[in-house]
Amino acid sequence: MPAQGRPAPVLGQTGAVHELVAIDLPGGPAFVDALRRTWDEGDAVMPVDQRLSAPGRRALFGSLAPGAVVGPGGRRKLSGGLAVQEGDALVVPTSGSTGQPKGVVLTHDAVRASALATSRRLGVEPDRDRWLACLPLNHVGGLSVVTRALRTGTALEVHPGFDVERVLASAGPEVLVSLVPTALARTGASPFRTVVLGGSAPPGDLPANVVTTYGMTETGSGVVYDGWPLDGVEVRVAPGGEISLRCPMLLRCYRDGTVPLGPGGWLRTGDSGHFGADGRLHVDGRLSEMVITGGENVWPAPVEDVLRRHPGVADVGVAGRPDPEWGEVVVAVVAPSDPGAPPDLLELRALVRDQLAAYCAPRDLVLVEAVPRTAIGKLRRAELARLARLSCPTAAEGPGA
Repeated sequence: MPAQGRPAPVLGQTGAVHELVAIDLPGGPAFVDALRRTWDEGDAVMPVDQRLSAPGRRALFGSLAPGAVVGPGGRRKLSGGLAVQEGDALVVPTSGSTGQPKGVVLTHDAVRASALATSRRLGVEPDRDRWLACLPLNHVGGLSVVTRALRTGTALEVHPGFDVERVLASAGPEVLVSLVPTALARTGASPFRTVVLGGSAPPGDLPANVVTTYGMTETGSGVVYDGWPLDGVEVRVAPGGEISLRCPMLLRCYRDGTVPLGPGGWLRTGDSGHFGADGRLHVDGRLSEMVITGGENVWPAPVEDVLRRHPGVADVGVAGRPDPEWGEVVVAVVAPSDPGAPPDLLELRALVRDQLAAYCAPRDLVLVEAVPRTAIGKLRRAELARLARLSCPTAAEGPGA
């Protein structure tokens, strides 16, 4: 019997049991070859984060139950593996909102739909262009570069990680690359034909060859480019602001068999957004990240954008801290440009009040060596909230003060 909450093995039409194969290799030709071979054999691929410790790998394998692993020493069987359905292509680990590893199951049809739609939107010419993959392949933003190139027959170069000198050495007028804002800040956009930018809130005033994306692991990569849905992608925003998506790129299910799709095949994203006057989708942030202070709704991202303009702020994240009087107060977690001369809370408050509204201004300041981020540059919101709760309250002022 399979473990509780896990799907039973499913026989494909050929009668064969298809395995989930973990690829425990750094980015490069060996990873791509292993992915190709696994797909050719009818099995599905799970990329493994190369930074995981041995206990971390055991926890990942125990949770997602691959039947085999391909590492530097070749392929070996694993005990306790659970099968995948025929047609499954990828199981991409994601922590979701709980922090526990989940596996997003994407089919070959979904991977193909994503590759074709993104390539059409970007005007990719397989005989002329080349994709550069330099983000971690255990994240869909990096992995989708590889699968997109394979599915469209476009030239591909894969790096084991982001190294600015190596990335710039591989750049060129025919190169398309997927980056996150922190990486883009180091390379610039001019060396590339196109930069597909994801991972976190994009900076303002982007060059014309930078395309911002909105998507998630459950959508197999970005499905909204510069605010406009890709072909085949439907977007709706509920009265409360939550974004829902429906498209052929969506996951089949999670690895434990649960299906997060609602009636009609819509995926509720947990993100809040709105359509602008021109019809573009604007993503405000995670519904769970909103800070409600004195009855006012404060989204962290706009506050973070303003605070980054202060010369004393190298990086920043914003979170809410429970407060008995105001419900929550806004807290700025700042990595100072000069630790010996950190920015002053009153200066930061004045900056935000001038650019946004008084109730958006941070009530407390937490100084850190580095703002917690993921490998692809996303703020670790749970860790920010923890740091915010540790901050010491200052003198009480109303959120409109």
